[in-house]
Amino acid sequence: MAPSFTPPAYALTLSQSRPLRYGVFFYLYVMQGIPSGFYLTALANYFTAEGVSPDRVGSFIAIIGLPWAFQFIWGPLIDRFQHSPLGRRKPWVVGSQLMTVLASCSLLAVRNPVADIGLLGWLFCARSVFAAIQDASVDAMAITVIPDDERGRVNAFMRAGFLIGTGIGAAVFAVLLRRYGFHGAALAQVGCLLTGVLLMLFIRERPGDQLFPSWTRRSSQRPPKPVVRQAEQPDYTFRWLITELFRGLLSRQSILLFGAILMAYTSVSLFARAYNHHLIDNLGWKDEDLSVLTGTYGMVVATIIALTGGYLADRVGARRLLVLMVFMVALYLLGFNLLSAQWIQRPLAQTGLVALYFMDPAISAAAMPVLMAICRKGVEGSQFTTYMAFVNLCDIAGTFLAGNALLHLAAPTIGLGAGLLAAGAATILLLTIRRAGSR
Repeated sequence: MAPSFTPPAYALTLSQSRPLRYGVFFYLYVMQGIPSGFYLTALANYFTAEGVSPDRVGSFIAIIGLPWAFQFIWGPLIDRFQHSPLGRRKPWVVGSQLMTVLASCSLLAVRNPVADIGLLGWLFCARSVFAAIQDASVDAMAITVIPDDERGRVNAFMRAGFLIGTGIGAAVFAVLLRRYGFHGAALAQVGCLLTGVLLMLFIRERPGDQLFPSWTRRSSQRPPKPVVRQAEQPDYTFRWLITELFRGLLSRQSILLFGAILMAYTSVSLFARAYNHHLIDNLGWKDEDLSVLTGTYGMVVATIIALTGGYLADRVGARRLLVLMVFMVALYLLGFNLLSAQWIQRPLAQTGLVALYFMDPAISAAAMPVLMAICRKGVEGSQFTTYMAFVNLCDIAGTFLAGNALLHLAAPTIGLGAGLLAAGAATILLLTIRRAGSR
């Protein structure tokens, strides 16, 4: 009898390779960050320099963010339909990536972004629908394949990827906007996003998943082998999924922890937009210089903090680290805005800007493992996706609120308000975590 042959394991299988998990999720988040940096920083600063009022810039960002407000819809759908031969989440990831690329091509219809800012906002909004589905499916894939003891570090890599992508979108695309115009920048974005699609085509989630759809008729093939993972993928009804999702979201612990985390993220975004506007409109900075500084030094600082924070979250505990980081955010916002009379000194203003990009990854490194840990069994993907949807909305909400507040208040006043918001968030986190620990 001939010896049986066991085919070698496929190297690009997420559940089987720790380095692959780190690399793939890092890169997927880079691809999510690039468009964010493009419209949140490069385009927003470009519009400010071109004389567009801050409330119109805020409305432009808010329109783009509308689909993220409804991202919780996609979680139950992704959890309900996860029985593809290609893997539990991969069809959702690749399909939404392709639609995001196609929707991004529609941006080429805009000839003058300043004159057509309303049309541009709605085209970005259409693109955001598919980007929100992509984000939800990537998060669902992450929470499915990342082991508990890796969550802090992999989440750090994911957030670092997003921040690096945001930095690229801010710095590189600010230069492209000025050198090659809006069409050149839009085409470059399409090219970047297409690489993410090509990567995922050759990735498997688990052993036994198909790489590509099978187009041959099943009648001419052997009967398929039974799927041994079926027990891990029960057929939940929509009613059960939605009921469990809302139980998880509306538990006392979830409301307090997640509410405080949202307050912290919003405080950072609120001051970031107000400060950028102040530097361009009041202190005469060039929008390209500001975006490049944000996307270079700011990105480097953010990446280092994200990776270091992920390591610390796994070592000292994510909840303890979260309280410490949010208190640091509050101290920065209050202290730096009390020094607003000195912002005219460019070295101080630059230092404050770079330090601002310390804040988001410092929060994220601890917040993401905390949120993963409170997700309910069976709806982990839906619940974590909903959390991440609202975290993403904080950037949008902060920019929108700052744009309207700048019509009536100076940036330092907005910054002090943001500092008080962060201090409130830190206090809620401390009291909630102490109470949970005393039980």
